[in-house]
Amino acid sequence: MLTYIPNTAHYTEVLSRVQSVKHTLWIGTADIKDLYVEMGKEKKPFLALLAALIRRGVEIRLIHAKEPGPNFREDFDKYPVLFSQLERVLCPRVHFKMFVFDCKEVYVGSANLTGAGIGMKAETTRNFEAGILTDDPQIVEQAMNQFDEVWMGKHCKSCKRKEFCADPIV
Repeated sequence: MLTYIPNTAHYTEVLSRVQSVKHTLWIGTADIKDLYVEMGKEKKPFLALLAALIRRGVEIRLIHAKEPGPNFREDFDKYPVLFSQLERVLCPRVHFKMFVFDCKEVYVGSANLTGAGIGMKAETTRNFEAGILTDDPQIVEQAMNQFDEVWMGKHCKSCKRKEFCADPIV
């Protein structure tokens, strides 16, 4: 199945899958900010959702390109499980936006992990985003391979942007 996801459907389609992940969640984003999501009838930081998933036993990997702002860091500090169990890599060259759900389904698109990209912004302030959501095994495998190459530092030795890398992978 291949589904094209325009505009606000990112919020409902992609984040509903985040909430239903059973084993693994991989997230790649260029930008990451303090975004909020609906959890049940409440609006909570996305980090609360990640913390809840980790407590359920979900393994989460997050690759992002730059350090998040102070609001994100303040919320991060509220969830101690994130310190010890959220696997994070910082790579200033990452520009892909990707979610891999239980190694079976992938979202690849334009939405960053921000309120305007995939979070709870109003219709009049939200970014215009587009992406695909698929369970096609070839596309899932290719996306996972790209994510994993960055995760493992395959490109670090030959990278020409090392001066911008605050936390080298290798």
